[in-house]
Amino acid sequence: MSRTLADWLARLEARHPTEIELGLDRVGAVYARLDCGRPAAHVITIAGTNGKGSTVAFVEAIVRAAGWRVGAYTSPHLLAYNERVRIDGENVTDAALVEAFEAVEAARGDTPLTYFETGTLAALWLFARADLDLVVLEVGLGGRLDAVNIVEPDVSVITTVGLDHQDWLGDDIETIGLEKAGIARAWKPLVLGDTDPPASVLQHAYRIGAVAIRGGSDFLYAPTGNDTWTWREVGFEIELPMPSLVAPVQLRNAAVAVAAVRALDRELPFEAFAAGIAGATVAARLQRFERAGVEIAVDVAHNPQAAQALGEWLQAAPVEGRTCAVYAALADKDVAGVVETLAPWIACWHLAGLSGPRAQDAAALRARFPAAVDAQAVLHDDVATALDTALAQAAPGDRILVFGSFHTAAAALARLQGGR
Repeated sequence: MSRTLADWLARLEARHPTEIELGLDRVGAVYARLDCGRPAAHVITIAGTNGKGSTVAFVEAIVRAAGWRVGAYTSPHLLAYNERVRIDGENVTDAALVEAFEAVEAARGDTPLTYFETGTLAALWLFARADLDLVVLEVGLGGRLDAVNIVEPDVSVITTVGLDHQDWLGDDIETIGLEKAGIARAWKPLVLGDTDPPASVLQHAYRIGAVAIRGGSDFLYAPTGNDTWTWREVGFEIELPMPSLVAPVQLRNAAVAVAAVRALDRELPFEAFAAGIAGATVAARLQRFERAGVEIAVDVAHNPQAAQALGEWLQAAPVEGRTCAVYAALADKDVAGVVETLAPWIACWHLAGLSGPRAQDAAALRARFPAAVDAQAVLHDDVATALDTALAQAAPGDRILVFGSFHTAAAALARLQGGR
C-alpha cells in the first residue's frame, strides 16, 4: 500500500524508541547498502552551536550565484518537512521524499534508525541522483556521532561553540567543542568561526592534521561603511555588500561562509560572492513583520549564546516604543541564562506553553525565570494566544520579539502567515 509523506513521517516518529541515538554504526551500515556513492562533487559539512542554518544559506547562495547545482540538508524544519532538503534552491517534493524513504526502508532491513537518521539517508539518496556540484550538510547535534558525519567532507566548518544539548554533548565548552570537532578530516580545511575557539578543537585539528582556518587570524572581516564590508586573507581581499539578514552576528556567519567556499580552492567570480551575501535568506532569523505600526521579529534563538546575538541586535536597532517578548522554550534549555541575557532590553514577557517531546507549559517556564524578571511575566497556553495578546496590548512604535525554539518560531509564523 502506497504511503503519503505524512504517513511516512508519522511512522518514523512512532517507530524508534528514542528521539536521539548518536552513533554511526547503524546509519553507516544502511548507507553502504544504499550504495549511493558520493552525494556531490564537493561536500561542506557545517556544525556549531549557533549560526549553522544561516551559514548554510550563505554558502548555498554564493555557489548557486556562480552557476553551481547545489543540494542543502538542514534541520529542523519550521512549517514543512520538505524544507530540510533543497536541490538547486527548491525544497524537494513530497513524491521525491516518499521515494527516498522507500529506498531507505528497503536497504534498512532489521537495522533500527531514528527519525533524523532516516531523513539524513533519504536526503543523501536524493542528492546522489541529482548531479550536484556541491552538497552542504548541517549537523543535527554535535558532530562526531551525528548521522551526516558518515559523509567525507572536503571542507568542515564549526560556526561557534557554546553551551547547549549538555545532556548529549557534555557540560563544558571544551567537551562540547571536541564533539563538534569530530567532523574534521585529516589534511582537509576546518573553518572556525570563533575568534577564540576551545583548545580541544584546535588540539584535535592539530592531532589529525586538519588545516584550521580561524576567523580573526587566518581570515579577517570588518565593516567599511553603512552598506559594505571587507573579507580578506593573505593574498586575497574582497569588498562585499552587507547581508540582507539583519542581526549583527550575520556578518560573522557570512564571513565564515566565504571562508568555507574559498577553502574549496575553486575560483568563483566576485559577483557570485556579492550576490550570495546580499541575497541569502533564512526563515525565522529575525524575520520581520508589521501589524498596525507594531514590528514583530521572529527568531529561533534558544540558548544564551543566541540570546546574546539577539541582544546585540536590539541594542543596535532600537524602536521608539517598548519591546515585549513572546517566549516559549523546551524543558532542557537554559531558561535563566537566556532571560538574564535579554532582560535589559525587554519591557514585558508573554510566556507560552509548547507541546510534544521535551516541551513544558508556561507555568513551568515561569518557575525557571530569574526572580527579578518573574513579576513581569504573563502566562498563555500557546504561542498563538501569547502573540495575539501581545499585539492587542502593543501600540504603534512598539516591537514584539518572538523566540525560544524552532517550535516557537514555527507557531508564530503559522499565525502571522494565515492561521493557527
